[in-house]
Amino acid sequence: MKLAFIGGGAMAEAMIRGVLSASLAGPEDISVGEIVESRCRYLTDQYRVYATPNNTKAVSKGDLVVLSVKPQNLQEVAPDIKDALADHQTVLSIIAGVRMSTLIESLDHSSVIRVMPNSPAQIGAGMTLWLCSPSVDEDTASQAQSILKTLGDEVRVEDEQYIDMATALSASGPAYVFMFIESLIDAGVYLGLPRPMASRLTLQTVLGSAQLAQQSEKHPAELRNMVTSPGGTTAEALLALEEGGFRSTVINAVVAAYEKSLALGEG
Repeated sequence: MKLAFIGGGAMAEAMIRGVLSASLAGPEDISVGEIVESRCRYLTDQYRVYATPNNTKAVSKGDLVVLSVKPQNLQEVAPDIKDALADHQTVLSIIAGVRMSTLIESLDHSSVIRVMPNSPAQIGAGMTLWLCSPSVDEDTASQAQSILKTLGDEVRVEDEQYIDMATALSASGPAYVFMFIESLIDAGVYLGLPRPMASRLTLQTVLGSAQLAQQSEKHPAELRNMVTSPGGTTAEALLALEEGGFRSTVINAVVAAYEKSLALGEG
């Protein structure tokens, strides 16, 4: 499997690391187009891959071309690479908010995979949704899936609307979780816990709760009820959360992110 990355940022690095660790490709099979020369040197030194500021050179070396630039940079990058794309190549885009139709039109290329990962993919614990255009053959889709599995869990969808929904929920979701973590730590400090202890208690609580929810297969409400004794401290805390609009605030936040994703997709 030969891979070309356009953009050598954190998510591209996560994919490179995952591919190499899973032996899906060797360093000699990976090229990276990256305009920041210090980043090129880092990727070459760290992973022994070929990195160059010349996107055209990078594209020519891959069967699967991964677009990993910021959304606002697509219009700069697309003219640079579309003439270099060959019919046998497939483009895999991890650019947030850019729809399949826009990718196909901007690149004048029909074989495209749209991918929406999230930041925990950087440690192999991510959640990724992905969608193939009709021109992508199943062998290529299978190769793409094997790459995405190195980032964590993955779900292939057939309807693009789910990608926008995932952008709001799982892709933006880590930010919501980090803010909740930060708030719990601050609460512990307010009560008098040393910050390192508050941080340790919070991180393990959130991690363990997520693992319990995943492994028990119980509804979150059932798990919550198991912790909540009548007239107890947890019940008092949950009342304060409800009075503060916690549940509706979270829902409204995800809806706002979804509407923003739709707006970005419309240009």
